[in-house]
Amino acid sequence: MTKPSRSAPRAVSGTKPAKAKPLALGDLTQLLGYSIRRAQLWIFKEFSRQLAAFEISPAQFSVLCVIDANPGVNQLAVAQLLSIERAGLGRLVDHLESRGLVRRTASAVNRRYYVLYLTEAGIALLARLRPAAAESDKALAAKIGPRAYKELRQALSIFVEDA
Repeated sequence: MTKPSRSAPRAVSGTKPAKAKPLALGDLTQLLGYSIRRAQLWIFKEFSRQLAAFEISPAQFSVLCVIDANPGVNQLAVAQLLSIERAGLGRLVDHLESRGLVRRTASAVNRRYYVLYLTEAGIALLARLRPAAAESDKALAAKIGPRAYKELRQALSIFVEDA
């Protein structure tokens, strides 16, 4: 059995192809969750752009921040706090370790766990990343306005506290 061809419709000779009408979002425009997801995509793109010069992803930045705030933190605790699968966090830490930014050692309390520390290079890089993160937030504040930015931070803080 052969599959039907999916080639584009051919334009009639001498006519221009019709300009595609933008797709409608339908009910999605009424759903707050969809709007939040679109905002998250915009924010992530902007943040990734700010971090690109450092060859660091937003997820790697998050891991560096948590380790910095909790030297000697258990790798599993970082995964749980950031809602990253253990294997995914392991790969992230492997990458950060290979760049000399993180040091992973066996826990003195429980040898089955690894604990994480920033290296001097990790501390120095994080100091350079913080202004880039701040610029990303400034871009968001500029897009939605300072008052809306403040209100949005306050409204969303409940989700950060639930983490």
